[in-house]
Parts: sequence; C-alpha cells; structure tokens
Amino acid sequence: MFASTLVLFTLSLLAFAKPVEKRAISATLLSDLTRYTKYANGAYQSTCAKPLGNVLVEQFSSKAKGYIARDDTRKEIIVSFRGSFSIQDFGTDAEIILIPFTSPGVSASKGVLAHTGFLTAYNSVASNIISTVKAQLGAHPGYTLVSTGHSLGGALASIGGLSLKSNFPGSSVRMFTFGQPRTGNAAYASLVESVVGTSNIFRAVHTSDGVPTLIPQAVGYRHHAVEFWNFADPPTAANVKQCSGEEDPTCSDSIPSGGINAAHLTYFGEAMGADPSVCT
Repeated sequence: MFASTLVLFTLSLLAFAKPVEKRAISATLLSDLTRYTKYANGAYQSTCAKPLGNVLVEQFSSKAKGYIARDDTRKEIIVSFRGSFSIQDFGTDAEIILIPFTSPGVSASKGVLAHTGFLTAYNSVASNIISTVKAQLGAHPGYTLVSTGHSLGGALASIGGLSLKSNFPGSSVRMFTFGQPRTGNAAYASLVESVVGTSNIFRAVHTSDGVPTLIPQAVGYRHHAVEFWNFADPPTAANVKQCSGEEDPTCSDSIPSGGINAAHLTYFGEAMGADPSVCT
C-alpha cells in the first residue's frame, strides 16, 4: 500500500514539473496574423490606394501616420499605423520617459503611464481617427474595428486599440501588433488587457526581433498580453505559439535584445516597408 502510494505521489510530482507544451496556433489565426501584417505593411507606402484591394477611407498624418480602411466583405474598419520611417519617427521612439496616460475618451487612473513619444504621437491623430471611425460606424453599423501596426506602429496600434474600445464600447475591437516595443508600465498593460480583452489582443514577435525588448523592464515598462511568438521560420501555424501572461520568459523574453535587426524587418512573409502590392 505504501509503495503504491509512493509511486502515485512521485508520478504526480513529475506531471506537475513537466513543462506545459505550447500547441500550434490555428490555421485561421495564422491567416489573420498574415492578413493584418499586410495592412501594417501598407502604412509604409506614401499612398495606400486600395489596402488589400479594399476601400481607403482616409490617410492621417501628423506626429503619427497611417490610414483607415474598410473591408465590406469581412465587415471591418481597419486603422493601420506606420512604423519608424523618418527622422521625426526616430525622435518619437527616443522619448522614453513615462508620463501619465491621457487620451480622448479613455478613462485611466493616475498610475497608468505610457511612453512620452508614443502617447504624444497617437494623441496628435486621435480626434481625427475617432471622428472618422464614428462616421464609418454610423454608415456601417456592426463592423468590427481593427488596430494594427509594425514597430513604432505597433505601439501606436496598442494605444489605438485602447482608444477605439474606450470610445466605441459597443463595437468589437481587435488589436494586431508586430514587433511592438514596450509601450507603458504594468498599469498600462493591465488597462489594455481589461478594456480590449486578452482574447482580442495579438502581439506578434518574429524569432529574435530585438525591438520588443529594447526598452527594458528595469525602467518601469511592461508588455501587455498576449504575445504570439513566431519562434522559427517559416511562419507556419506549428512555428507560432501563444505565450503566457505579459512577459513570458519562455517566449521572446528569452532572446537578448538586439534592437532593430533582420528579424524585425520581416513578419509572416512580409518584407516590412517593401511591398507596394498590399496597396492594390
């Protein structure tokens, strides 16, 4: 009796200690990640006349740049933010001091802090985006809102997703970011997760991309969930795993930051900033 009990106890310990296997993502999610990578890529073009063959609603340009598109087949309104492309953009990236989060229509406690450059850049286009999306929803009620972007654009899409859900709480909002740097503190991460919902957040990282970990946690920053790590090429469903929590040490956090590198410039088969075909 004692021996059998000991065996069962030992087996239970082994089962507890065994790492949880990360299952491959679904083919549907891989298709979505690929699709919104293309929308993010389109923001690098000077004019994206037909984003993925769909309707260009408006382009916006201030301290942040990008466009708003509409897909009447999928019933979506997509807000896409451009990544770092100009000297002004790199200046935005460098403004890393955390400041209290304030943005039109967003309710945030005093403890919520965000990157100065990212928040200032988003707020420069916030009113325009909100009014345009409001008009589009008026004409196309029930459409899903999607916020997307690569690199700097990913940080803006994070703030943008929070902004869209706060201003249009009755609308479904999804957020797809690619190579997003840390954007705010732990309170910001929690706010994004609670408002947008973790089931609607897809923060993709390509292999050893050094940008997501470039701004260290040591200076008060923290990623929000949910990371989807494309840990090996090619970008198949089997090579992308859903990570746990906000800063999963078994995902891209395990890779030393190298800043902008080759992995940062390609996502889901797209050479970022170098594919004008996504705008036709």
